[in-house]
Amino acid sequence: MPKYVIERTIPGAGKLSPAELTSISQKSCSVLNEMGPKVQWLHSYVTDDKIYCVYIAENEDLVREHAKRGGFPTDAVSAVHAVIDPTTAEA
Repeated sequence: MPKYVIERTIPGAGKLSPAELTSISQKSCSVLNEMGPKVQWLHSYVTDDKIYCVYIAENEDLVREHAKRGGFPTDAVSAVHAVIDPTTAEA
């Protein structure tokens, strides 16, 4: 399935408590369980004022539907075309 990076602006995200992050995660998982296996959350990166989420899904519409159902902001959804890391430099 395609992979997507979702950018969400959440002012003060980096100051969310562990309990608040747990609550957000539980809401996301609840919505995903309702939607079925065609969209899956892999992980997220929490920064000062944004959360960047990595999902796999059959299409972008499913990613956006998850956000809508969960009440999560969605600033951008970008398809991942490749993943590189230091080992990519090794020929």
